[in-house]
Amino acid sequence: MSTATMATPAKHSKPATTEPTPGVELSTEEQRLSDTVRDFADTVVAPAAYEYDTKRELPYQIIAEMGQMGLFGLPFPVEYGGSGKTYFQLCLAIEQLSRADQSIGVTLEAGVGLGIMPVYRRGTEEQRQRWLPDLTQGRALAGFGLTEAEAGSDAAGTKTSATLENGEWVINGTKQFITNSGTKITSLVTVTAVTGESTRPDGSVKKELSAILVPSGTPGFTVEPSYDKVGWHTSDTHPLTFRDVRVPEANLLGKRGRGYADFLQSLDEGRVAFAALCTGAAQGCLEESIRYAKSRNVFGHPIGENQHIAFKIARMQARVHAARLAYYDAARRIDAGLPFKMQASLAKLICSEAAMDNARDATQIFGGYGFMNENPVARHYRDSKILEIGEGTTEVQLMIISRELGF
Repeated sequence: MSTATMATPAKHSKPATTEPTPGVELSTEEQRLSDTVRDFADTVVAPAAYEYDTKRELPYQIIAEMGQMGLFGLPFPVEYGGSGKTYFQLCLAIEQLSRADQSIGVTLEAGVGLGIMPVYRRGTEEQRQRWLPDLTQGRALAGFGLTEAEAGSDAAGTKTSATLENGEWVINGTKQFITNSGTKITSLVTVTAVTGESTRPDGSVKKELSAILVPSGTPGFTVEPSYDKVGWHTSDTHPLTFRDVRVPEANLLGKRGRGYADFLQSLDEGRVAFAALCTGAAQGCLEESIRYAKSRNVFGHPIGENQHIAFKIARMQARVHAARLAYYDAARRIDAGLPFKMQASLAKLICSEAAMDNARDATQIFGGYGFMNENPVARHYRDSKILEIGEGTTEVQLMIISRELGF
């Protein structure tokens, strides 16, 4: 059990940059959660980040402690092993973890948004009872296999197929860039596959896409060697191969033919949590830059006394402020049951750009030290580019926002 528990507020002193924004103050419970996860990130995650980044290994002990803290089960009911909290509280936890290590933040974000949430939202009661308790308590992880070489945002490009034969789905195809798909504790991957085709009035072919649960270790299901990535070295990411993989017909997740549409709904939620991850990364760069600018002396004075450094950090603070407001708004709307599609894309766009810009500025402020991998800002610089790509590129967010505006 981690020494940082959900019941005990952290004792550290927070810098002024993390104080709640007027008008969107946190409740006592929300602040306690944020403080507790922040303390865990500072005392457990951060000290181990460089070691595991260098090893390119997922720190299973840290993941287990996160499970014991209830982080993977935050937005899920107690009857499925969850904590019965809100989606907003999940986002607060992801933000604080991502300050210290984006790989740990995305392991939680993808583990919940892509691994657990589809089963909870679309699964039968039998599927929920079978899979959710281990997932929500962090004893297992799950992935979602959507992306292919020619498919992702373009569902029509999906080539992975699933055919019903004698009460079983027979799956063939490949997937790529699948998070949490090959860890020692991965229990299943949800896969989108073509389960049928129909002809439109204009003669074109429409593919029927469905989602199917594939347990780890199923014969024919191969987790290929992990990618050699620019960043997120601790996060688990693999290509997947399916060769005559057979699973029961009951492993269909949701309604047949609704696989892609259901995933898009989950992705809207996921973008808000992803925006929280981005905000944490931007905040981490800001805090490191403030510390360094006050302690690094050049020509007898701290570099923060130079206006160009102070102004650069002021802009970093402005980006964090805007990013946090954006994801707070979207997450609150989710919990209130309000429409949030545009707000999710706005948050993802604003927060990912804030993270990338702050990482670049922080690296510049640190100079040569910012180019050393043991420095947190160097890792944020490597890690942050994927934030403008993953869970919908910047261009996809602009497309969604413009469509919501009626264009």
